[in-house]
Amino acid sequence: MEKVVLKADRRSVTGKQVRALRRAGILPAVLYGHNMEPLSISLNAHDASKILNRLTASSLVTVDVEGKEYPALVRERQRNPIKGNLIHVDFQVVSLTEKIRANVGIVITGTAPAVKDFSAVLVTTLNELEVEAYPQDLPERIVVDISGLKKIGDGIRVGDLVLSEKVTVLTDADEMIILATAPKEEVLEEVTPEAAAVEEAAEPEVIEKGKKEEEGEE
Repeated sequence: MEKVVLKADRRSVTGKQVRALRRAGILPAVLYGHNMEPLSISLNAHDASKILNRLTASSLVTVDVEGKEYPALVRERQRNPIKGNLIHVDFQVVSLTEKIRANVGIVITGTAPAVKDFSAVLVTTLNELEVEAYPQDLPERIVVDISGLKKIGDGIRVGDLVLSEKVTVLTDADEMIILATAPKEEVLEEVTPEAAAVEEAAEPEVIEKGKKEEEGEE
């Protein structure tokens, strides 16, 4: 995995005064976690945003604070509600010798023959998996190929996925990820009980949680 490094400086400015930093192109952030007290830092907003925008919640990043490196995960990104730009980031420092639990996002790829041949409706009920691994072995995303869904009722469960032996999946193996269901206009009896249950399931909400620093927003 390519080593991703973010350059940062220690930050003494906190509270509402960080607004001036943001206007100067500085992104305030905080480091917290493994065997350390929370550390306020600042990054170049333009350079950091380009890197952070391509990282997922399970991407390992090295935060270089004035020459000292901290392996970390991005735990929370706060954005300006109007402009959409980053205004604060929380980094959780981790140990490369201790396994951690993390939620990894699911990415659907491919084309399901059931959609073309039977006008199936694809219902997705999971968009992330909980896994355990060493930080450097965490997958950035889990790709699920749906080209094997050939008819109504075909689906992909967590247990069907093949991941690295370095990654332990904690989500129940019987959990359905995606299912090809009958079109809405078809007779109810033609829909399998499993398909009906999946259609009624609410899609889980994904929230990146982290330690928040009390700061004023623009």
